[in-house]
Amino acid sequence: MIGRDDIIDIGRYNKPHGVNGEISASLDVDIDLLREFSCLVSDIDGIFVPFFVEALRSKGSSTALLTIDGIDNENQASLLVNKDIYVLKCEYEQLSYDENSDEMPLDYFIGYTIVMQQGVKVGEVVDVDDSTENVLFIVDHDGAEVAIPAVDELIVDINTHNKMIEMSLPQGLLEL
Repeated sequence: MIGRDDIIDIGRYNKPHGVNGEISASLDVDIDLLREFSCLVSDIDGIFVPFFVEALRSKGSSTALLTIDGIDNENQASLLVNKDIYVLKCEYEQLSYDENSDEMPLDYFIGYTIVMQQGVKVGEVVDVDDSTENVLFIVDHDGAEVAIPAVDELIVDINTHNKMIEMSLPQGLLEL
């Protein structure tokens, strides 16, 4: 069974395109990369269900027209309208990771615990806000969401085995 921790959001289904089950999708990843995923996943009535892409074609830089296995008419395609599109996190990480770089995609760190240099737990990364040039970790800090800049200058160490990010945070940042 696919769980929430196993997937990463990469886009959203739009509306059906034509009467043969093709559906438009807005994507946050390169459309060519979409061909490399084994399946797309969507939440259907609280269950993460895999869907298999039979064909896709580009409709602009961030929109694709998808033909999904088993969906062959407009009514079936309309069941996916406005549903988020996820992919398996392990595949996303493998495809997004540049072996010549020491950088990981920031979504990779969702679920990591941020600690300060003194070992004080700040909280868990619940989201990454990359909607602006200043990327932020959204962290659950004592029940409240705080935004922490995801910049190299603040990151002291990343322990992938223990899923921890050690950071040197400016005094007062958590009180903002």
